[in-house]
Amino acid sequence: MEFVEIPVGETGCGPYGVAVGPDGAIWCTEVHHGRVGRLDADGSYRGFAVGPADSRPTVIVAGPDEALWFTLYQGNRIGRIGTDGSVSGFDVPGTNPYGLAVGPDSALWFTAMSTDRIGRITVDGEITEFALPESGGFPSLITSGPDGALWFTLNQANAIGRISTGGEVRVFPLPTENAAPVGLTGTDDALWFVEIGAGQVGRIRPDGEIAEFPLPDRAARPHAIIAAPDGTCWFTEWATGRLGHVTPDGHVETHALPDPSSEPHGLTLAADGTLWVALESGALARGGSAPN
Repeated sequence: MEFVEIPVGETGCGPYGVAVGPDGAIWCTEVHHGRVGRLDADGSYRGFAVGPADSRPTVIVAGPDEALWFTLYQGNRIGRIGTDGSVSGFDVPGTNPYGLAVGPDSALWFTAMSTDRIGRITVDGEITEFALPESGGFPSLITSGPDGALWFTLNQANAIGRISTGGEVRVFPLPTENAAPVGLTGTDDALWFVEIGAGQVGRIRPDGEIAEFPLPDRAARPHAIIAAPDGTCWFTEWATGRLGHVTPDGHVETHALPDPSSEPHGLTLAADGTLWVALESGALARGGSAPN
């Protein structure tokens, strides 16, 4: 797959998370400038201030209410931006929210990295938090699983967690020490995750069965991962400026981005199969058509 880079925002804005909006535009967080940006089909781009410059907007997702939702990691806030650019949000003091996902209950679920909790927020702003059994585990990314639960990575506890919509938590330790899982995504029958510390991709079944697959470059620092409609997954290699592709049986291939120092973080798939990647160096990358 070949990629085209599209510069966005001002120098140093730091595109980090990326999502396809209900309007068909590509939305991203500018982690260094406190903004969320929209890239339209005609190539025009506009950034919207969503907090102070140091509030660090990170993960962004299309919400259940025709808007985009995002975490403000340093701003301790869950934000919402309409497709017209209108911004609102809800404070979650002291939590350092990071991961964000829409649950099967049509609420948004987030990770509270600094308080060892998983949070649930409705579109009306009603917040519930659930304590995790691991202290200092750094819950990171979160996603809906194929079993009707939410799954999340525990970056410093070296584990994958599962929380039901009723708040029941289970934790599954990883076989590899110091794997430091970050990103994860759900397919029809499993959760796939990346181990930034070990240079591996992992798969966990809903029953807790874990398999790990080493990358060709163990120093690649894989960061985020997303499932494609055909059951394969794409992931970013933050340290090498590459995209990886893994099949359901664990076969891995990598694809170079134009700039090896582009620092790819979040990624998303558009309805037409186009793969979009947020590059902290200052651009969004668009890649061909992914398998569908």
